[in-house]
Amino acid sequence: MTRSISPKAPRAHLDLLHPSRHLWRPRIGSVRLCELERHVLGRNRGHDIVSDLIPQIYFDFLRGGCGEQLVPVFYHNQMDLVGLAALTGRVFSLLAAPESESKDALEVYGVSRICDRRGESSRARDLYAHAIARVLPKPVDGTARAALARLAKREGDFARATSLWMELRGMSREGLEAYVELAKYFEHRMRHPERAAELIGEALTELRRSRSIDLVSPARTGRWRIDFDKRLARLRNKCSTSQNEALLEANLTESPGIVTESK
Repeated sequence: MTRSISPKAPRAHLDLLHPSRHLWRPRIGSVRLCELERHVLGRNRGHDIVSDLIPQIYFDFLRGGCGEQLVPVFYHNQMDLVGLAALTGRVFSLLAAPESESKDALEVYGVSRICDRRGESSRARDLYAHAIARVLPKPVDGTARAALARLAKREGDFARATSLWMELRGMSREGLEAYVELAKYFEHRMRHPERAAELIGEALTELRRSRSIDLVSPARTGRWRIDFDKRLARLRNKCSTSQNEALLEANLTESPGIVTESK
């Protein structure tokens, strides 16, 4: 406590909070150790001291309190160590073989997110697809499909990416982002600004028809409207320019004598 003794540097540091959030928060919400023990490990501590009381109990003991009051504190710490050891084993098993170790689509989805964050794109892509095939809850399913589309786009698999974006279209954050990705794809890769304009027009119609978007603030919704309006205006102008150029080229082709004379 006084830092008069320098602690030894650990050979390794393992923090279970972050993988636990990825693996189990979508299903159980709280990832406190006691909740993970109950819902993931199937263990119940029974009567246990409230951890917030432990510092006060310890300082009471230092001031001359009875040593027996520390017994539930030691029991609490013992259960923490046992729970952390069991949870570590569960995390390692899931990371090693999620498809066989878990029947829960949300756990497989959690492993895919961990792989995604670690830069293991190929494995993350396979696991996102595996989790989706097992049927995820609707909000999580949209997030998983958006992540899978992002990885497919990064790897140049535009057939898979566009298929997922078409499925995602709608009044959600992922759905509106899918409209943008599709518009970019048709405008820049397919050289088809007309189709891009159609998709942005569809998104604007949906956006103006809906009062709210799940998990999106009104301010963000307003920015989306402004962005879509600007994007649609630019695409329409591009379409008009392309049509005029095509018409001019057709006229010149049909009247080669005029071209020669003008030269």
